[in-house]
Amino acid sequence: MTSASRGADAATAAASAPQPVLRVRELGVRHEGADADAPASATFDVRRGEVVLLLGPSGAGKSTLALALNGLIPHAVPATLTGSVHVDGLDTAMTPVAQLSTRVGMVFQDPDAQLVTGTLLDEVAFGPENLRIPVDEVLARGEDALRRVGLWDRRYDNPDLLSGGGRQRLAIACALAMGSPLLVLDEPTANLDPQGIEEVYAALAELVTAGDRAIVLVEHNLDAVVAITDRVVVLDHDGRTVADGTVDEVLRARAAELHEMGVWLPISTIAALRLRSAGWRLDPLPLDSDELRAALEAEDAPATVTPGAQPTEACSTAPSGRSYAREATASSEPLIRVRGLRTCRGRREILHGIDLDVAPGEFVAIVGANGAGKTTLLQSLAGVVPVPRGQVTVDDVDVGRTDLRTLSRRIGFVFQNPEHQFIAATVFDELAHGLRQQKLPHDVVRARALEVLRRFGLENKADVHPFLLSGGQKRRLSVGTALVAGAPVLALDEPTFGQDRARADELMHLLSTLSAAGTTILVVTHDMQLVTEHAHRTIVVGEGRIIADAATPEIFADDELLRSAGLRQPPLRRAFAGVTRHPELGGITRLADLPGAGATVVTP
Repeated sequence: MTSASRGADAATAAASAPQPVLRVRELGVRHEGADADAPASATFDVRRGEVVLLLGPSGAGKSTLALALNGLIPHAVPATLTGSVHVDGLDTAMTPVAQLSTRVGMVFQDPDAQLVTGTLLDEVAFGPENLRIPVDEVLARGEDALRRVGLWDRRYDNPDLLSGGGRQRLAIACALAMGSPLLVLDEPTANLDPQGIEEVYAALAELVTAGDRAIVLVEHNLDAVVAITDRVVVLDHDGRTVADGTVDEVLRARAAELHEMGVWLPISTIAALRLRSAGWRLDPLPLDSDELRAALEAEDAPATVTPGAQPTEACSTAPSGRSYAREATASSEPLIRVRGLRTCRGRREILHGIDLDVAPGEFVAIVGANGAGKTTLLQSLAGVVPVPRGQVTVDDVDVGRTDLRTLSRRIGFVFQNPEHQFIAATVFDELAHGLRQQKLPHDVVRARALEVLRRFGLENKADVHPFLLSGGQKRRLSVGTALVAGAPVLALDEPTFGQDRARADELMHLLSTLSAAGTTILVVTHDMQLVTEHAHRTIVVGEGRIIADAATPEIFADDELLRSAGLRQPPLRRAFAGVTRHPELGGITRLADLPGAGATVVTP
């Protein structure tokens, strides 16, 4: 079923639907120490059988709202609430979390944060057991939940043996086993590789067809989720509901408005907005790769496009099946040199004999499936995890022989979880700490810190504790702390995680500008479109080894390589690869190369 038909069906059903399972009215939440509510005034309903996508720019309060739906706010996380939230008729502010757990199942970004037992079956049984449900019913619920997410055959495995996508499916099963009529998922695919994302949304699609539960999703990967979405609720920068309707009413009809607001849209929709600005007639607005390709095949090119033109050399891709031995950079000596790197965690060897050179100013993406060793490789280069002496040098410094304070002047590191690197009591002091360690003058420290605050939109948060920032603001602060010291290398683990579209845009443009000026950028990411847009070079890691290392277009020209590595083609390449009527579009893989790229629509 298409997203359009699903949206239309939802609108028809809503008119005669029973009492909503979730009712949010003018909800405002203010954390202790915060100077404003976020969200400020959210209002919407959710009925059984609906999948509702919650969107909004960074800082709007989406994750905070999600925590209020199951009572963790205010019962576990102190905060002041205005307005109301009712789930299955219960006021969440007045109902204990244990009682609400039978009505609301919560699935967080990181499944490891909520998995506690030694087997899959024990995990799904854990919640119902704590409700003192009879054993036979606990086992029946556990089997039903695991079968629904495709994990029943692995019920006696340790959760640690599952992939990232598998663990997230297990977390969903745990929520299902509680019998909750409402599932709330906060960025459930944020830490997953493309294959894991497919697994999670396949499992959710199965749940949707049953029609007995409602799902609320906070998600920025709209290319994956739009196919199962019935309704879209949008919060503005202040956390007020500004849109609530079907997919057609919100994502199609108000796409330009949402894009201007900084809200994520499907990549194919952003591409269509660009093409519209270049004269293409694309109506209705496409929401996925298949719709975009079909719309292009049905339309004539605008008069400004030469019919039958071939892709330019800059947009062309190399044939598949070529060797991925990278040619040496002749222009300069490597800034980073890795020889025979073997990194262990405890007694387990994660990286097995890595050889790698990175030149000054390169923008390098490191990709691969969950558990491939990407983050370990990045952390090894930055000295975040211990490495043997003589195996890694950065700017002529042996990482294995150098203390972290000295190393931080050569390479700035940004963790996947921003909280892992915060040590100060205010945002300003967090930025100033590293500069003060360098014994810089007070005026220099202040000027540099204030410039980073301005660049990342955090001027009004200078005196706020870092832990009180939104997820997106924490990410910007973590990048700022790495950037402010002026190291020649920046290493970032999932840099756009938690960012709205506008802030992600700004950050990636900043990194590209730094790269052009000579800073070496290393990025670990699961976002294949981001890699295509920005990385000069892509390194594919699998089972602790480098299995491919080449210019980015060459990597994405090999479907077999991507599939074997648990990766997928980025949405734009999928859309244009099959276009036959307009060959001038066939080789385009980046939004920046589209006709209309000079328009006000900016790249993600």
